[in-house]
Amino acid sequence: MPVIDIRRTHKSSVKSAKAAVERVAKAIAKEYGIDHHWTGDDLHFDRTGVKGYIKVAKNDVHVRVELGFLMGALKPVIEREIERRLDEYVA
Repeated sequence: MPVIDIRRTHKSSVKSAKAAVERVAKAIAKEYGIDHHWTGDDLHFDRTGVKGYIKVAKNDVHVRVELGFLMGALKPVIEREIERRLDEYVA
């Protein structure tokens, strides 16, 4: 199973970083139809062929995405899009 694993440091408060991650999640949800929910400081998301989480910590954000077989072919595209959105909203 292909995995995307990305970390980005931030200088924001956890509350501000969570708000930024929520904006990223909403944009991705709108574009790709991925449901998400929060459990504490962790945002979990899933849809057929994709599942993962974004953990917001004091100094960094950690994204882990597991891609199903068919979505695995799109790993480079998905990874670039996640990195672009993180750099835009979180970094």
